[in-house]
Amino acid sequence: MEPFLLTIMYFAIAIVIVVIGLTIFEVLTKKYKDWDEVLNGNKAVALSISGKIIGICIILAFAIYNSFAVTETLIWGGIGVVLQLIAYLLFELFTRKFSVEEQLHKGNLAVGIISFGVSVGLAFVIGASIT
Repeated sequence: MEPFLLTIMYFAIAIVIVVIGLTIFEVLTKKYKDWDEVLNGNKAVALSISGKIIGICIILAFAIYNSFAVTETLIWGGIGVVLQLIAYLLFELFTRKFSVEEQLHKGNLAVGIISFGVSVGLAFVIGASIT
């Protein structure tokens, strides 16, 4: 029975951390509202959000594999969200020729794909560091 309960607990933790992470990203986004853009069919924003969700979940998966307690998973999940936020801000900072946020708002699919890749790629690096 314990593995079943742990599975339910980790599932609930993942949902909570993903929702918190997406809420924080939504607050950081000044030029548009993520879910309004998705409802309007903005594929670039949808890709960016998908990358964040997958990225956070990858980090959580590594945390679950390498943690001895649920609290460790929570801590690593929180750290993972913060590092994903930093990655997004650095991506915005290093693209001096254009604003990532503005391009996503305009529906620039190429920027959405790169944003997705940054989130997922760095999630593997962050996750692998959790040992």
